[in-house]
Amino acid sequence: MKLEFPEDFLWGSATASYQVEGATDEGGRKPSIWDVFCSEENRVANGDTGEIAADQYHRYAEDIVIMRELGLQAYRFSIAWPRIIPEGVGEVNEEGVTYYRNLMLALRKAGIKVVATLYHWDLPYSLELRGGWRSRDTVEAFRTYARVCVERFNDLVDQWITINEPWCISYLSHLIGEHAPGHQSLEETVKVIHHINLAHGMALAECRTQEIRKPVGISWNLFVPRNATRRSEDMEAARKSLIRESRVFTDPVLHGTYPSELGWQFPIEPGDMDIISQPMDFIGVNYYQETVLAADMQQESGYRVVPTWQPTTSQNWAINQYGLYRVLEWIAKEAPGIPLYITENGCASDDVIDPDGRVHDRDRIEYLIKHLEVAKKAIDDGIPLKGYYQWSFIDNFEWAWGYEKRFGIVYCDYKSLQRIIKDSGYFMRDIISGFCEY
Repeated sequence: MKLEFPEDFLWGSATASYQVEGATDEGGRKPSIWDVFCSEENRVANGDTGEIAADQYHRYAEDIVIMRELGLQAYRFSIAWPRIIPEGVGEVNEEGVTYYRNLMLALRKAGIKVVATLYHWDLPYSLELRGGWRSRDTVEAFRTYARVCVERFNDLVDQWITINEPWCISYLSHLIGEHAPGHQSLEETVKVIHHINLAHGMALAECRTQEIRKPVGISWNLFVPRNATRRSEDMEAARKSLIRESRVFTDPVLHGTYPSELGWQFPIEPGDMDIISQPMDFIGVNYYQETVLAADMQQESGYRVVPTWQPTTSQNWAINQYGLYRVLEWIAKEAPGIPLYITENGCASDDVIDPDGRVHDRDRIEYLIKHLEVAKKAIDDGIPLKGYYQWSFIDNFEWAWGYEKRFGIVYCDYKSLQRIIKDSGYFMRDIISGFCEY
């Protein structure tokens, strides 16, 4: 079989600053919430930190050579707020500005599009001490940070992404407690949801201030869950989850209102919803797995995740490519006419270097084939899917999992920092070239 995509389909790979850069105390950077979270006992597997990570701060030129070898057309990365405005507010760090301009210039010289995410979770710790995303002051600080980034980098950026995965910033970080800052409060979570939505709108507005306007959007990890059975209570559980975990982000941005059924008291001020609901140029969709839900009134949410029969990745995430189609189909109906990009998709695998010096990650290739077949079907069915970013370019710090889980199409030896292109990297090269037959 041969996978054929439109000629103008954009192929890229993605990373995030704290996961790959390292150099956490170099170049004028100050601590983020993740630096502090990693220092707290039992927060991150094996006590791992992002102090070195994949050391891309020092090795980006080497990585760009590999990107070019693999034929990548775009690189999606995030700008570290603590490198640009180390205290979160106040003085701009010119060393940080220089680093990212050099990275962007090198990408452009290599013929690779620059896709910059303004926020991928590394909030300056000084802002967390003042209330973090629970405080509206952080939203104002983010607006200023976004303005600085747009003023300093817009000439080199091809596409802007305001915020990555608001669900994780709110639920995973403030309700479940698995991510920094590790809180468990529904009251806090409700505040964070609104403040993140508002921050997106403010950043989008800043991107629109430039004479040369670059496309701007957001990356959502949307949940369009399946109900476990046809019983009415399980169907209602899936509907509730869609409202609580997806529509709470998409409705205000796309329709200018929060789902009334939630009954939550968001800290809305006059004019907020107009800011949040400004039109976007594209929508990014991050997809890894699909959840299956059953009603459970013992849970505050009214539902729980139940096991599935599908095979799983090394993170125990069920592999179901049809869930990707359901997400794309749903958001395309919610946002008719807005171009879609898969801004993250990939899987964790227990990769090892074989005696031949290669990394033969066949399971990752099978995962990618399944999901790319679904992406092609979505295009054939009229869904406006315009690009695909594989997660991730290189093995990296996988948040609370530390370095236990490898997502890269490039292997990183965390001791020597040697890079080895995995079989999946060569697979993606063939997909991009248009000569992938399997």
